[in-house]
Parts: sequence; structure tokens; C-alpha cells
Amino acid sequence: MSQLQIPAGYEPVLNLKQTELGIKHIKDFFQANLSSELRLRRVTAPLFVESGTGINDDLNGVERPVHFPIKDMGDKQAEIVHSLAKWKRLTLADYGIEEGFGIYTDMNAIRADEELDNLHSLYVDQWDWEMVIGEQNRNVDFLKQIVRRIYAAMLRTEYLVFELFPAIKPQLPCEITFIHSEELLQQYPGMDDKQREDAVTKAYGAVFVIGIGAPLSNGIPHDGRAPDYDDWSTINTEGYAGLNGDLLVWNPVLGKAMELSSMGIRVDADSLKRQLKSRNKEDRLGLYFHQRLVNNELPLSIGGGIGQSRLCMYYLRKAHIGEIQASLWPEEMRQKAKAHGLLLI
Repeated sequence: MSQLQIPAGYEPVLNLKQTELGIKHIKDFFQANLSSELRLRRVTAPLFVESGTGINDDLNGVERPVHFPIKDMGDKQAEIVHSLAKWKRLTLADYGIEEGFGIYTDMNAIRADEELDNLHSLYVDQWDWEMVIGEQNRNVDFLKQIVRRIYAAMLRTEYLVFELFPAIKPQLPCEITFIHSEELLQQYPGMDDKQREDAVTKAYGAVFVIGIGAPLSNGIPHDGRAPDYDDWSTINTEGYAGLNGDLLVWNPVLGKAMELSSMGIRVDADSLKRQLKSRNKEDRLGLYFHQRLVNNELPLSIGGGIGQSRLCMYYLRKAHIGEIQASLWPEEMRQKAKAHGLLLI
């Protein structure tokens, strides 16, 4: 069911024209900094892929992709991407990208099963990126290094927004805090995963939660992850499972944590088989993507996605993602938002 949060006393800091100007500057500046920080080249990405290849992102494993028949291919089915987590790794191999370098792209997706609220839309736009790494980089310290470099680009972008719109004061801390999802559970034992994220992000301002997908000591994963892209089952140097995580910031307008990015070191052949077995998904080993991976035809990599509309929403102090992007919303939500000063594009 769709939900709408109306922050008390909310008034947009920027009008529509200023908002569009801000979106343009943020997107141009951030992607240039991301490319420079991680040595990424831009590539063109698909909007849809062929069904049954295992290339599409399965997210939590229950979301249904939007699909359609292709007349000129004998009505073979294609499906709109959820994200490009696996496609990017195939592209690294096909383009012959060297270790230490990578790619990024503008990813546009439709998630028809999304529950609509201030942060979730049917339309998803993000920078999807992927970098070739060596075996020596498959550890949590390297993951943290990459997170810090992305966060550095976020800090520079925040200052750009302040220069453009002085009424929007910078609020990100100089350093991002790292915490494992199991540590988070032990620290806030009486809360669910979203309440724990709110508590820790309010305390520190910007947090990277490590270890998304593997069951914690209470038998429940912090959040869902598909078994065939992020490596969430390998035991890291801190003794916990997981070489992936989510980057969260405190949203002062909504008064809660806001996920801006999900990323991780990707599965190798061993962790792929282990994770598929744990989810009873071993039948996927016969799919195109999975075959190339187990046959060592794909490079080791790290990658993730960074929400474009969410990033702009955060920097421009908007209360609803629909103030940033054009999408479809229930009429009741649209009218209620308008009555309280939230103009959904």
C-alpha cells in the first residue's frame, strides 16, 4: 500500500525552476567526480534484457519484472531491467576492462511492485558502476576504501549545492561511519532493521552498514539481497559475513535514514554456488550469466548503484522523490501532497 509522510511545517527551499537547475548541476558534477575517483568510463546501458538469461537483477527475489514480447524475434520475451548488477560484469569482460578501472552508466528501470512512498517510485534512476579488481582486493578493507572515495565525491557535491543555494547548509559529517549489521543488531536489540538504521544514522549522520543478505544471530537478514551478485556470505576480516553494504544518510526533512547507495564486492564462483544453494536457487547455474561466471569468463569486480533522484532529493531538501522525478502516483497521494506544498512532477 502507498504511504505519504507530510513533514510538519514543510516548505520547499527551492521553486520549480531552481530545483531543475539544481538537479542538472548535481548530476553533472557528481558523475564527473565519481568517474574520476574510481577511474570509470561511461558506457551505454540497455533498458531491457532477454528473459531467461539470468542477466536481470532479481533484487529480493520476489519482484516481478515488466516484460513484453518482441514481434521480430518470434515473440521472445524481454524484460525491463530492475538494475544492471550482472549486466555490468558481463560488460567488463566483453570490453576487456583492466584491473583497477571500470565503467559507469545511467540506469533507468521500472519496478512495478514497488510500494510507493516518499522515497520509493515506480521509476528508478541511478548511476550503476562496476570496477575490475584482483583477488587481493576481495576483503572488507578494500570495500571501505571504495566507500570513502564515493563519500568524498558526495561531500564535494554537497558544497557545490551550498555555493549555488546558500540557504541549503552542508550537514554531512567529514567522515562516514562503518558498522556491521550484526553489530547494529546487538546495539539496538529491540528494533527492526529500519528502526536500527534510523537510530544509527541519526547518531552519526552518514553510515555504511556492512553485511546485507546473510542471516544474523537472530536468524533474519538485515535486508534482502539476491544470491548471485553481491558476496554476502564470505567471512570478512572482522569475523562477520558480508563484503557488501548500504550507504545511509540522515534525512533532516523526513527525520529518518535514507539509503543513497547499495554496493559490494561481487561473488566469485565459490560464493555464487554457496549462496545459490542457501536459497535453493541452484537451477540458476545453467543460465548464461552464471555459466560464464563459474567458467571463469568474468573478472572479479566490485560495483553498486547510486540513486540519482534520491541524491538530488537529499541535497535539495525535498520531502518527496516525486518533487525530483516524473512518475506515476496514486491520485489520493498526489492531491494530499499538493495540499501540503509538495508538488509532485
